[in-house]
Amino acid sequence: MRGVAHPERPERVDATAERLRARGILRDPLPARDATNEELLRVHTPQYLEMVKRECGNLVNPRYLSTGDTVVGRGTLPAAYRAAGAAIVATEAAVARNAAVFALVRPPGHHAEPGRGMGFCIFNNVAVAAQAYLATGGSRVLVADFDYHHGNGTQAIAGDGISYLSTHASPAYPGTGAAEERIEIGEDIVVNVPLPASGVSTERFVAVWDSSLPEIARRVRPDVLLVSAGFDYAAGDPVGDLGVAVEAASALGRCIATVAAEYCDGRVAYVLEGGYDLDALTESIALIAAGA
Repeated sequence: MRGVAHPERPERVDATAERLRARGILRDPLPARDATNEELLRVHTPQYLEMVKRECGNLVNPRYLSTGDTVVGRGTLPAAYRAAGAAIVATEAAVARNAAVFALVRPPGHHAEPGRGMGFCIFNNVAVAAQAYLATGGSRVLVADFDYHHGNGTQAIAGDGISYLSTHASPAYPGTGAAEERIEIGEDIVVNVPLPASGVSTERFVAVWDSSLPEIARRVRPDVLLVSAGFDYAAGDPVGDLGVAVEAASALGRCIATVAAEYCDGRVAYVLEGGYDLDALTESIALIAAGA
């Protein structure tokens, strides 16, 4: 947030967008909008939504949200509404165009549970977008999450048409996502692939996705693929760092595009999660865009 030394800062979007624009990569920008309360309430409880509005509404100085470890300030509430709405817009565009669309948003969302904000996250952007898609007639969503951290909030809302696949460092915040947390919920599934927090080779990281994503997609057969795109796995990231080369984003993009082409007519909505080194973040998104 502005005026506070914090890794989840406005420059993650502002500076990254400017860099991408300068490289000719930020093509065909879509107008974002705020999520509505109705859209947020498909994921979050009324009590939580009211608490967020109350605690973020009249802030003078930054503070922690009372649910835990999320710092909030004067700009948090409008940014959170806009991030969730932008994820919906990206998903709608991906479906309408049968194409890949990237939502460059902050704050991230995948730690936000129905009744709790956690880990820089207020609203679960990907979950809100998934539920919005299902509410308009979609039937099957697969969320692929390659952030350094496990998306406990997204796992919490899986089922009823939403499946979830995650790679993440273990042990690491938030301490969830064990391999044993493989959950079958009717036709939906949750699959966790924990990786050692000490780091993995780029080749291994890519190989995990090259094998896991097609396998889960065969099981789920999604209408649309939503990607919790957290680039804090990249070597040198100040919050994450699995030791994976920035160039891995290119291979991830190819894997995701191949799966999307086979199962959901190319429909992919990427939604930014982590990634706190601006150079690595910009280059990762550029590599994703190059293969889209």
